[in-house]
Amino acid sequence: MVFMVNPTLTNGPSLTLLKEGKKLNHPPLFQQSSTSNSMPVAASGGLVCLRNETGDLIVCNPVTGSCRKLPPANQAIENLSLHAIAIRTCFKRQQSYKLVLVSGELPTLSCKIYNSSTNCWEEEILLKRKVVESQEFDSNDENAVYFLSKAGNVVATDMQRSPSKQYSSIMTVKDGEEIAYFLSSSGTIVACNLTHKCFFEYPRLLPFFYEYSIDVVECGGEMLVVLLSEFFGSASLRVWRFDGVIRSWHQIAVMPPAMSQEFYGKNVDINCVGAGDQIFICLNSSEFFSYILCDLRTNDWVELPKCFRNGEAVEFMSAFSFEPRIEASV
Repeated sequence: MVFMVNPTLTNGPSLTLLKEGKKLNHPPLFQQSSTSNSMPVAASGGLVCLRNETGDLIVCNPVTGSCRKLPPANQAIENLSLHAIAIRTCFKRQQSYKLVLVSGELPTLSCKIYNSSTNCWEEEILLKRKVVESQEFDSNDENAVYFLSKAGNVVATDMQRSPSKQYSSIMTVKDGEEIAYFLSSSGTIVACNLTHKCFFEYPRLLPFFYEYSIDVVECGGEMLVVLLSEFFGSASLRVWRFDGVIRSWHQIAVMPPAMSQEFYGKNVDINCVGAGDQIFICLNSSEFFSYILCDLRTNDWVELPKCFRNGEAVEFMSAFSFEPRIEASV
């Protein structure tokens, strides 16, 4: 199941379940003035993590309404540039969750992990860059990379993304190793191996001078990239997987050209979420918004009907994968 976020409401973001088109009521904690403008930043299992304007982190179960305001991370972490917020739940034996914060400036990154079992933050982890001998690309070039803003303008990457996706990241577990992925300010995809305390930057999918919008998703336990680009008068929306053996990107799904061409020239921004073998894609610009569901097994791309409230179509900026669970405790 997917829930969608409309951050434009004056009384805080609206959460709507996609399957039923049902609005989720805000838990009592979010009716307080200090937390009414909290924005969803991550989700896992039956839990959602929100962040308010002062940087406080709150984990809640939208089904039961239970919430927990996490103790603050140390001041040094809070003063660093925050790149990613990720959450991972575990329902084996006793249910628990971990919240991961990745901060710093490349090539100096660190992470801080909150463990719900102990109700405290673990010691800060300094991440070392993993250098691959066959790595021929330069991830530290000073050329500006450009993304598409919500207003429909091409802007440099020092501009922030949609508030709900500003710290967008995913987590996977491969061979027992926990890995968090996020988009850097230069447009590269960064993988942080929390088990081995190192990070790695993937090669770019497109040269820096291309205009495109990009997002990372988790499907079937692996990291995938969704990329919307324009080239030679056409728009293309594709899904890519990285082959670690030959160290290159491979396309695994592509939207039919008749559908993607509708996005050409409209400066569309994408925000995506994976769930199983499907990817839900929010497409937004100043003149256009649409929601697409991609099935990776069949390569089917379906435009979903818009959600209406009081006779007007509601524009959602982003979505998160959500599994309603009454037993998910905060």
